Amino acid sequence: MKDLIKKIIIFKLDILAKLYIWRFKPEIIAVTGNVGKTSTKEAVALVLAKVKTIRYGRGNLNNEFGVPLTILGDWSDDYYGAVNIIFFWCKVICISLIKLFTEKSYPKIIVLEFGADRPGDIGRLARKYKPRIGVITAVGDIPVHVEYFSGPEAVAREKSKLISGLGVKDYAIINHDDPAVFDMRAKTKAKTMSYGFSEGSTVRLSDLSLRLDENLKPAGIGFKVNYGPHTFVPFTIEGSLGKSQALAVGAATCIGLIYRMNLIEISQALEGYHGPKGRLRLIGGIKNSVIIDDTYNSSPSSARLALDTIKDIDTLRQAQGKITRKLVILGDMLELGKYTEKAHREIGNLAGSIADILVTVGARAKFIADSASNQMLARNIYSFETSDMAKEKVLELVEDLSVGETGEDLILVKGSQGMRMEKIVEKIMAEPRQKKELLVRQNKKWQAT
Repeated sequence: MKDLIKKIIIFKLDILAKLYIWRFKPEIIAVTGNVGKTSTKEAVALVLAKVKTIRYGRGNLNNEFGVPLTILGDWSDDYYGAVNIIFFWCKVICISLIKLFTEKSYPKIIVLEFGADRPGDIGRLARKYKPRIGVITAVGDIPVHVEYFSGPEAVAREKSKLISGLGVKDYAIINHDDPAVFDMRAKTKAKTMSYGFSEGSTVRLSDLSLRLDENLKPAGIGFKVNYGPHTFVPFTIEGSLGKSQALAVGAATCIGLIYRMNLIEISQALEGYHGPKGRLRLIGGIKNSVIIDDTYNSSPSSARLALDTIKDIDTLRQAQGKITRKLVILGDMLELGKYTEKAHREIGNLAGSIADILVTVGARAKFIADSASNQMLARNIYSFETSDMAKEKVLELVEDLSVGETGEDLILVKGSQGMRMEKIVEKIMAEPRQKKELLVRQNKKWQAT
């Protein structure tokens, strides 16, 4: 019965969404990739809001329910927590039917996020809601959701379906730094633009640096955005870290250029960009600590980026004479299938070379702990089954290991969605009353689990 109801709802949503596209004729921009989708979507939306009326998916609306929801209205992913989910969908369908005939200010551009849990997902969404511009962010060596595919190459093939159906008047925006993504340029007839730190990128990013505040605490990142041989603008992002945020700006710059904006206009549009929640976001912690909240999700490539980021902060602070105690809290990376043990052990080797204290959460993360023990003392490694079990110990560790006036604890918290690592951040953040504004998964659905 549930499957039948699901099919009926999807069928009606599809019809309504296609009718909206037929009547209002919005330009569709679609973003996919294994990492960086949401950051890129939000950066693109900020840029285009300066020149057009736009709408983009609020939250994680990237599947067969979420994509048409975005087209039909300014809904968010809070619908998961609706008390009566059938009533909610009836409400959506009725309101959408009325607005199909009465709407007078429909957005000119819709920015969508396409997710792929299983083979066929991207191809199906791209056929239903054909974009004018397709953006592919990154795939990575061992992508998230690879468990449901034959291997990383199959994941890349699925992602490429976003741009393989584009026409000669459309645009494909691809990440020059990811070989699997850059190779996709041969699979599309669309005009191609690339972005990244690599030489030859249409929009090239350079001079990435960490920014510290007056107390030598991490504050954000700075970099240059280059277009052409002699044109560039400096750029800063406050409150977020990582190369991934710069790449999101690079993709958004490509799209701004398509809409005839110049680099100054694009940089001004992105002045308020801070990156989405749970993606290398900086949050004040207890005992003068600094939390790097990367709890939205996890994959081998994003975990390496997070660990490299905390290492770079330590190196920069050491050069300024500041001591940093690095507390690294890592949860399971889910949906990796046959690559599970290998991927976790590789992250464990890296974590062991960086962390002063390591806390792992979940059965798979025990591989992280085991590999890390080859490089750090066993007494500095703690393993727990769940985030609820780990959070009290983490609270104790931050208090006991605060290094006082000469420095502070730098705490990285990361794990896949299902590990609920944001519960640990909530336990150790300085202002837990701000959790709804700062943390991921604060809607009714997640709070009930």
